[in-house]
Amino acid sequence: MTSDLGVFARASAGDGRNENLSFTDVDRSFSGGLSLKGTAWGRPSDTLGLGASVNQLSPSHRAFFAAGGFGLLIGDGQLNYAPERAIEAYYAISLTKSLTVSFDYQHVENPAYNRDRGPADFFGTRLHAEF
Repeated sequence: MTSDLGVFARASAGDGRNENLSFTDVDRSFSGGLSLKGTAWGRPSDTLGLGASVNQLSPSHRAFFAAGGFGLLIGDGQLNYAPERAIEAYYAISLTKSLTVSFDYQHVENPAYNRDRGPADFFGTRLHAEF
């Protein structure tokens, strides 16, 4: 959008008839967010970010999990289906030209598509170094 503000959006859809082996079980996903460089507060190499997503399963995929099926990361035979919703915020602090530390927060509603689970909150820290 500008040299300091970035915006993204992504949507995907699948029919739910194929087993997922690379990431996690999802048939429909909608996500979007923004990132803002810290120029306005005198830290132009820092970045503040915010994102949100909604993930869904197809009816056939829901039936598979409700019948006791297992995916790469989810499945316990007790699926009380609801779309998984998440928000995430992070702040990346540039310590040097080649070293960044990030602090991250995620809030997930209906983790693993199950309204009987969660909500869940996650906090993270990441150190990124380039050589």
